[in-house]
Amino acid sequence: MVGSSPVAIPNRPTLVAASVVRTDHYGVGMECRINGVAIHFVEHGTGMPLVALHGAGVDHREIEAAVEAIVPGTGYRRIYPDLPGMGRSTTDGLTCNNDVVKLLGDLIDHLAEGPALLLGHSYGAYLARGVAAKRPDVVLGLALLCPVAERSRNVPDHDVVRQDADAYDELEPAQRAGFDEYFVVRTLATARRYRDHVVPSTTLVDEAALGRIFSAWRVDVGSQTVTSPTLIAAGRRDSVVGYADATDLLERYPHATLAVIEDAGHALMHERPELLASLFRDWLDRARPHDK
Repeated sequence: MVGSSPVAIPNRPTLVAASVVRTDHYGVGMECRINGVAIHFVEHGTGMPLVALHGAGVDHREIEAAVEAIVPGTGYRRIYPDLPGMGRSTTDGLTCNNDVVKLLGDLIDHLAEGPALLLGHSYGAYLARGVAAKRPDVVLGLALLCPVAERSRNVPDHDVVRQDADAYDELEPAQRAGFDEYFVVRTLATARRYRDHVVPSTTLVDEAALGRIFSAWRVDVGSQTVTSPTLIAAGRRDSVVGYADATDLLERYPHATLAVIEDAGHALMHERPELLASLFRDWLDRARPHDK
């Protein structure tokens, strides 16, 4: 499912320098190895590191397209890894989501060489919460978009907000069901985003490996408050994870801005990009260190 699916690492990670990887779908990407796990990633720009984690069942290309559309053009080094078992990243030795959290903490430490801004969508947001709890030293700020939890509650029905007559004009017939399942705002523009950025990102998924990792689904998000500047954004019409769990996070993240966005579902970052861009810029400003 796009965006969500509940389907021994040494103390000191073994790190191998990143190498250039050329692929048929990705163009030019990079790869690094951490404790034998190959992590593929792409990056853009220079400046403060920002690491973005995609949802389950897709690879980095979906969140890359969404974030690149709203991030300022300068001042940020945007890093988009393929999570283990998706895209071109492997899963060697990983047996649970907490293993993935540890791996991501080591990855950020290795690539960013210091604290980074950390963003996650759906499953990626759940992992990001784990990283912030276990490795607060590598998280400068935290953004959680449509966050998955251990269990989702009070999930609304999948009701369409907008259905334009030309929404399917540029989709292949086989793409329509997936588009309908993911989007509640169905326009020509959102259909293009689905076709160009979501569909290609679903082609490289190791379902057996994800099944193994997801069988130990629970992420240790700790019990302490997280003081990093935080953005929590949820779609009020999200029929995958709902929005109630997102509102409950405010107590755990005392420096969070919470937005429950009307007329948006689990594909919030595609359906309401202009509004998300304003929230995103505010978060970046709050999280970026300022000279005193």
